[in-house]
Amino acid sequence: MIQGLRIVEDDLSGEAVMALLQLHLDELYRLFPADSIHALPAEKLREPGVTFYSAWDGERLAGCGAIKRLDSVHCEIKSMRAGPDYRGRGVGKAILLHLLAEARRRGYRRASLETGTIDALLPARRLYEAHGFIRCPPFADYREDPLSVCMTMTL
Repeated sequence: MIQGLRIVEDDLSGEAVMALLQLHLDELYRLFPADSIHALPAEKLREPGVTFYSAWDGERLAGCGAIKRLDSVHCEIKSMRAGPDYRGRGVGKAILLHLLAEARRRGYRRASLETGTIDALLPARRLYEAHGFIRCPPFADYREDPLSVCMTMTL
């Protein structure tokens, strides 16, 4: 993991954050058909019930992630992304651990997420599994999709 990584609540007003989110969406649209993409654009990440975090290595944006409230005891992990120069360096793990700690602090008892089934997302699925997530049926507004997998864990 990167020493001194700083994870902060973010209002999505910074240029670097917006560029990383756009990179994330652009990549997903290259890999998946539109109806299999569940990533939230910035305006949805600013809505009530969603808290967005950015991770910083000094002045460089290293990654991001968000928590979306589903109900009083269940949240969803959204917008997990490490910057291109930070992939494979522990940024995703640090963000995930931060989001899970925050979810526990807020009193959630379950955290869920949706990710893709393609090989390019295998590292993400392995990260989630290593931290206690297991596959589950679609939750919230998700539907069965061969390109999508839902995962959940008890906090």
